[in-house]
Order: sequence, then C-alpha cells, then structure tokens
Amino acid sequence: MTKEVRIGTVRVGGDNPLVVIAGPCVIEGEGFTLEVAGRLKEIVSETLGLPLVFKASFDKANRTSLGSFRGPGLKEGMRILGRVKEEIGIPVLSDVHETFQIREVLGVLDCIQIPAFLCRQTDLLVEAAKTGLPVNIKKGQFLSPWDMRYAIEKVLAQGNDRVLVTERGTFFGYRDLVNDMRGLFVMRSFGYPVIFDATHSVQSPGGREGRSGGNREFIPALVRAAAAVGIDGLYLEVHPDPPRALSDPDTSWPLQRVQELVEMALEVDLVRRRFER
Repeated sequence: MTKEVRIGTVRVGGDNPLVVIAGPCVIEGEGFTLEVAGRLKEIVSETLGLPLVFKASFDKANRTSLGSFRGPGLKEGMRILGRVKEEIGIPVLSDVHETFQIREVLGVLDCIQIPAFLCRQTDLLVEAAKTGLPVNIKKGQFLSPWDMRYAIEKVLAQGNDRVLVTERGTFFGYRDLVNDMRGLFVMRSFGYPVIFDATHSVQSPGGREGRSGGNREFIPALVRAAAAVGIDGLYLEVHPDPPRALSDPDTSWPLQRVQELVEMALEVDLVRRRFER
C-alpha cells in the first residue's frame, strides 16, 4: 500500500478511493476554465462521489512550435486558478518550469507539478519540495520507472514526503509513446502514490508537423489496463470540444464522456482491490 498524501482536502494513496486529476491542457480563458472546473465537479465529485483535483497549465513552455498557444502566463493563470479554488471549491494543480515561478504559485496551488521533460532537474525539484506542498513528478518519456526513485529522493531530502509520481508513456522510436504497465508496479513499490496520465500516454510528440498528435481511441483500453495493475489516481486532460482545444486537441478526452471513462476505471479498480486484499 502506498503512503497517503493530501492535496488540499483530497487524500491520495493509502486505502483511499481512486482520485481523479482532470482539467484542460492549458488555461484557455477565465470563463472557459471556470465552466470546465464546475462541470468536472458535477461529474466526478457529485455524481460519482470521487475526490477531484483540477489541473491546468498557465504556460505551456515546451510546445513544439514557437507560434503555438502557451497560455495566459503566470500572474493571470494564478488569478484564474485562484478563482477555481475559491468559487468551485476544489484543489488546484499546475506545472512549473523554472525555479522563480515557485514562489509565485504559493497561496494558490495545492500541488506543484514537475513536467516530464524536467523530472531530473534537481534545482526545480528541490525548490518545489522546500515549499512543503505536495509535488507531483511526471516520469520523463525517456526515463525508466526504476530511475524515478532518484527524483523522489531529491524531494524527500528536503524534508518533504508529500510526493506523487505520474506515468505518461515512454518513447518508442520517433514521435510515438507506449506504456509499459510494469512501470506502474515498479513505481508503486517505492511507497508513494502513482497516477496514470491516460491522455498524454497516447500522444505522438511533434507528430503533426509543428504540434503533437495522438491516438485518443486507445485511452479507454489503457485506462482499464492501468486500473487493473494498480494506480492511486487517474489523470485526464479534458475539453468540451477537443478538436478546437488550443493544446493537445488529438488527445484531450471529451468532457461529456468523462463520466463513462471514470466509471469504467472505478469498476476495474474495485475488482483489483478485492483481489489484492
């Protein structure tokens, strides 16, 4: 069993229910973000009774093309996420790319996320850990699951044991990702909550000539597999109209289909827990 980590009022890991971390890839505007957060709360928290953490990026600093939409920026992004936290009443998570950003997110974010490409960046991990906030480290697409232990140790060395790790696929040649489900088992053996990012796992990095593509149709199968192996949370990028999403349109899951996907994950998760006992 993994250690329990609290993100705001949400308990992740241990013997707690499956947690859903969901939201759009990037903040596309204030009204849009509040609307998506409110709808997710209705679906996940109120209808399904599962704990929810809202995620959205204020700056997509690693877009394929210089001309791609990056988001509203740090100051405006924190203002919008602050409104989600206060008005919708759910914890919020976002990613940081540089150490100076960390002090600016304090007081708003309930969890700091380390992007996959930066999961070995010692200074970023150390500064995030020093806040005392939970730190969600996304496993690099280039990294073995065994090597995530060292990223976790960088956080623990700062006296912060509120750490989660997220699987989001592994490079398989050029412009393709695959999931080695053994990695979920390996990373859970470290004792900290493991999250499965179903939407980024089907990404084709740079596969659309200047932006990333992907294969949304594989998401349900991967969710079932991950839930069967064992995860503490499900991470989804969602959008009310995926083809019009300003980031990751090919892999964002339709907001109107979130309930059926999470219900499926929950059913498999309950069976897995019964056998593990």
